[in-house]
Amino acid sequence: MRSFMVIYLVMLGIAIGVEIAAGAFIAPVIFFPQKYLGDGVLTHFQSGILMTQVFLKMNLLIGFVALFSIIYEVQVWMMFKNYDFLSFIVSIVIVVATGLFIFYYTPFIVHAQQLGNAETTTELFTKMHKQSEWVMKFLMVAQCVLFVRRSWLSQK
Repeated sequence: MRSFMVIYLVMLGIAIGVEIAAGAFIAPVIFFPQKYLGDGVLTHFQSGILMTQVFLKMNLLIGFVALFSIIYEVQVWMMFKNYDFLSFIVSIVIVVATGLFIFYYTPFIVHAQQLGNAETTTELFTKMHKQSEWVMKFLMVAQCVLFVRRSWLSQK
């Protein structure tokens, strides 16, 4: 069970790192290419298309981590070994937030992009995009809480 804990913590750490990298490092470069390549390289719409591709790939990782998380927490709960109610609840929160991001917000954004630039400038798109950012931030906080909690419990 200890080796699964290590794998679990590594996967949570990787997911958190990828999410931070996507938001803090990749997005500013993709959305402001003129800073590096000069003007007229990409429109904001084209940058959005590229960023969506990054998030589609990231969705595979965070979906797998959320699934592994809930399976691990349920297994620990069923064995009553190192059971922690807070970790279990946070894992459920992670599954819900991940599900919202992957199955609600991402398809909405992809669909709007497929309809064209005009669809991505609507008030609805702006609201949905902002909500997706908040869900991702909430997900990262939950993952950090679970990472710290499980790391702390593994030291006992």
